[in-house]
Amino acid sequence: MLNSRQLRVSIGSDDLYPVAIALHEELKRRGFEVKAYGAFETGKVEPWPDVAFSVALDVAEGRANFGIVICYTGTGVSIAANKVRGVRAALCFDAESARGARLWNDANVLAISGRLTTPQVGREILEAWLSVREPDKSELENIKKIADK
Repeated sequence: MLNSRQLRVSIGSDDLYPVAIALHEELKRRGFEVKAYGAFETGKVEPWPDVAFSVALDVAEGRANFGIVICYTGTGVSIAANKVRGVRAALCFDAESARGARLWNDANVLAISGRLTTPQVGREILEAWLSVREPDKSELENIKKIADK
């Protein structure tokens, strides 16, 4: 499990979905240093590309160890975050896909659907994401292939 005391996390959501609120609270409860964007800052709906770019830039520029982005489907923020060089955003709907995204793809931004993901499932996804300390060594060559693009 990753040590939360040493990690900075950026989280952004285009709206205040129950799962977004739950994940923001869970990160703070676990002691992460959390930077929040979008609806977390304003309390109103914000453009999903802006939210995703803010989080992705924090990750790419080293201001955050990983990021979480949330929009209605999760697809838009995933696409937008992946436009930022150095970001590997993965849209995850369950714990196993989140664990696999970290383990086999070294994903550094977790994308979640605000519509489909309940707070409980969101916490399970976060737990699985945090359970992976480093990528599977057998996948390092594949990860390097996408990192070099």
